[in-house]
Amino acid sequence: MATLDIKFVPDPVLRRKARPVSQVDARIQRLLDDMLETMYASQGVGLAAPQVGISQRVIVVDIGEGPIRVVNPKLTLLGDEEELATEGCLSIPGVVGDVWRSLRISVRGLDEQGRPLKLQAEGFLARAFQHEVDHLDGVLFVDKASDIRPVTTEDEPEEPAEDLEEGAPRAQTARSA
Repeated sequence: MATLDIKFVPDPVLRRKARPVSQVDARIQRLLDDMLETMYASQGVGLAAPQVGISQRVIVVDIGEGPIRVVNPKLTLLGDEEELATEGCLSIPGVVGDVWRSLRISVRGLDEQGRPLKLQAEGFLARAFQHEVDHLDGVLFVDKASDIRPVTTEDEPEEPAEDLEEGAPRAQTARSA
């Protein structure tokens, strides 16, 4: 596995709609592993392939419950109940903002072996998935956020650092990549 370079705003790859993966092969499996290593090295909880310069629909998420790898993810259900919480992003270091997200979602896609995958997520995991799928559509959290501000000690998590998401403070702060 290798740690990949994270792309920062205003890199154009972050604003492009990512291409679907046609086949989950050894290259995609290696990309998933490298993305996880990069996410962990950056103390993140999510990472999308465009954030490492690859315009393909591939994401990884780990909110502390173990890694989830999804190829060609699609949000198939967004619950009506929403929550406002602080998010940040590895591709936009040093700032956070408050974003409304659905509390419950369903995700369909392929796993790392190319098998169909369907997941239900709620709370912080649902937020992380929504943030990462936005990346695949060229949407950044700052496009949806209010009260965009520099990271301060008030934005620091109260939990241990391993609960942090992609390079930004978490707890209520969701730092998906």
